[in-house]
Amino acid sequence: MRSDYCGVLRSADIDRVVTLCGWVDRRRDHGGVIFIDLRDREGIVQVVFDPDAAEHFEMADRVRSEYVLKVTGRVRARAPEAVNPNMVTGEVEVYGTELEILNTAETVPFQLDEHTDVGEDIRLKYRYLDLRRNEMQNNLYFRSKLTTAIRNYLDEHGFLDIETPILTRATPEGARDYLVPSRTHEGKFFALPQSPQLFKQLLMVSGFDRYYQIAKCFRDEDLRADRQPEFTQIDIETSFLNEEEIMSITENMVRKLFKELKGVDLGEFPRMTHYQAMLRYGSDKPDLRIPLEMVEIKDLMTEVDFKVFSGPANDPKGRVAAIKVPGGCKKLTRKQLDDYGKFVGIYGAKGLAYIKVNDRSDLENGLQSPIVKFLPIETRAAILDRLQAEDGDVLFFGSDKAKIVSEALGALRCKLGEDLDLYTSEWAPLWVVAFPMFEENDDGSLTALHHPFTAPSCTPEELEKNPLEALSRAYDMVLNGTELGGGSVRIHDQLMQEAVFRILGIDAQEQREKFGFLLDALKYGAPPHGGLAFGLDRLVMLMTGSDSIRDVIAFPKTQSAACVMTDAPGAVDAKQLRELSIRLRQKEEKIS
Repeated sequence: MRSDYCGVLRSADIDRVVTLCGWVDRRRDHGGVIFIDLRDREGIVQVVFDPDAAEHFEMADRVRSEYVLKVTGRVRARAPEAVNPNMVTGEVEVYGTELEILNTAETVPFQLDEHTDVGEDIRLKYRYLDLRRNEMQNNLYFRSKLTTAIRNYLDEHGFLDIETPILTRATPEGARDYLVPSRTHEGKFFALPQSPQLFKQLLMVSGFDRYYQIAKCFRDEDLRADRQPEFTQIDIETSFLNEEEIMSITENMVRKLFKELKGVDLGEFPRMTHYQAMLRYGSDKPDLRIPLEMVEIKDLMTEVDFKVFSGPANDPKGRVAAIKVPGGCKKLTRKQLDDYGKFVGIYGAKGLAYIKVNDRSDLENGLQSPIVKFLPIETRAAILDRLQAEDGDVLFFGSDKAKIVSEALGALRCKLGEDLDLYTSEWAPLWVVAFPMFEENDDGSLTALHHPFTAPSCTPEELEKNPLEALSRAYDMVLNGTELGGGSVRIHDQLMQEAVFRILGIDAQEQREKFGFLLDALKYGAPPHGGLAFGLDRLVMLMTGSDSIRDVIAFPKTQSAACVMTDAPGAVDAKQLRELSIRLRQKEEKIS
């Protein structure tokens, strides 16, 4: 029906007769001449109709926004004063000679231009209209180019694209499963995969050596800006490669993607241990664009009379740390200081102590803070020395359980970076390595920090003797404070896998029930293997500068895991439930 896309016409096309199809982005009537901005997926071009083409001019006079048109005309140069430098087609226009209205459109519920400020709930309800907007078209166009580049890179490096099942069995992988009742196996359920983890390991046992998949994954968990109940993962697994080799392949892939699609050279990715990341930044995915660091001062607070500091300082599980904001005295108002105190409360902190360094040389009167009077002169001096504080700086303090301090000051550090625009670069990649194998729950039980198939860097005997001291062979790729991907060398030895299960409190019977097929596979010559999974949605979100992964997914769910466009999830009729041997329990009425 058409000869060209609207957005591809340039000066080289002048004098060509073209046929275009698209939507009316805007229509204007200027003194008897009608201008129509015609839009398709490649962009917008201006089409001009004048009374010389009487029949088609009258038809052009009837069109309205979002009508679907077929236009034939000659490409011509715009007058110099009419050139639009903000449009890629701004040097040309199409002089329309024929017009066909392919479909009309009702008035849309919101404007489809880049300046729309309509609420996200309306955008998602009419997602098919929202996706016509230039921003959304560009995001999904970029996503398509990105996945093509990923496939090309992995194909060039010998990876095979292999699909794994969507209907599988429930396994404990850290989040709630989405369950699917089986009609043919009464009372039993499939689970949608949280990741293809077990199947990709089985593919390595099967000898396929290098696997990848752009896979759909499902997790029934609380949502936020970079989470969705169904999301897309770039899943990679290899055999006979150690962590350094896996990290090299995947780092080079990400660097190539940025170079080809963004024109950005990320350079070599620095490395940082999990311990150093938590100590300096309070996060295992630190944003290195922000030049603020946490400084440990626990040893300086053990003898002070101020229990807020001395209590955690003398608690083996406590932490006392500080952040210095250079020049903060002039940058931060009293209201901001108070607001930051409320902000850290979100992370469990009971408050936020601070010191304004007005005159460092005067330890008696040059420090402004409600807490200074509780600190001896020598402690004040030691704190200023430890943080290398200067006149005009503001110091923030966290004192509580180590986890609370790390999370609260780590989040405060990021908020200060955003509020004060402290970013020193546009992109800051990082590898975080040497993660602990386990973390301790409040009840003393242990949880795998990554997942229970991650290999430790010790023997099974050493692991069971000191599980909290064990490090894993895991690695996370971080970009601008966002975890792009995580992976590890996997356990390929049955004895090691059983030891991990025992530490996690998964007894022999439960091991057989939930992971018997994996344990059996490990008996039959499983090779050393490992891999990494990237969050495709997060990667696209970062590369396009979007605020949420919902803006880079064609049909996302809301933060309550619902689709307002299709009204899903929805009720099903009693016949379907009977076929599945399911009966809904009625909510008990409140007794007044």
